[in-house]
Amino acid sequence: MTHPDYGRAFAMWRAAAEADWTAYVTHPFVEGMGDGSLPRAAFLHYLVQDYVFLVHFARAWALGVVKAETAEEMRAAAATVDGLINHEMALHVTVCAEAGIPEAALFSAVESPANLAYTRYVLDAGHSGDFADLVAALAPCVMGYGEIGARLAETAAADTAYRPWIDSYADEGYQQLCRDVGALIDGALERRIGADFAASPRWDRLSGRFAMATRLEVGFWQMGLEQG
Repeated sequence: MTHPDYGRAFAMWRAAAEADWTAYVTHPFVEGMGDGSLPRAAFLHYLVQDYVFLVHFARAWALGVVKAETAEEMRAAAATVDGLINHEMALHVTVCAEAGIPEAALFSAVESPANLAYTRYVLDAGHSGDFADLVAALAPCVMGYGEIGARLAETAAADTAYRPWIDSYADEGYQQLCRDVGALIDGALERRIGADFAASPRWDRLSGRFAMATRLEVGFWQMGLEQG
């Protein structure tokens, strides 16, 4: 399938980090969801850790409200926080509840080292940099899940037990979120570094933020496989 169009900056970052990106979106954990071979214990362990991840991810997007320079950026960051807390995390709560894991246990779960490294990296990018640094570190999670969902919706086995997860990220609502975040990033970068992204002295650093976050996504999938 062709890659989804999630904006100009994302396409450039994705191309620059091609090897890491491929390792992320085609990780054995992902492919195991697609063909149904992923052990259920690995998936549940991942969901618990991902719930904790989303708590910190929501905090990072909330930091985006602080770092924003326009009302549009503030509204977009606030809307994403709402989507994470009140919608995306609901999938984790539902699936884990069916497995006997209550939400209180999810919220209080001990973070894995891979989770800790990733979430604190993103938060540090926002605290130490500006809105552009923050969204560069946030982008791999948002867009990567959209790309994975869209691909697996077309290629996954019909009887995979992970269809609800796949459908949630292939859903048009999530795909539109990816496009909206891509447009937000493009506008934020144009405002801060100019329309010719690659010509800016900051471009390499922002690309590095994206690449590092992508590698941390690979580590997150690997954590799911090894600890499940």
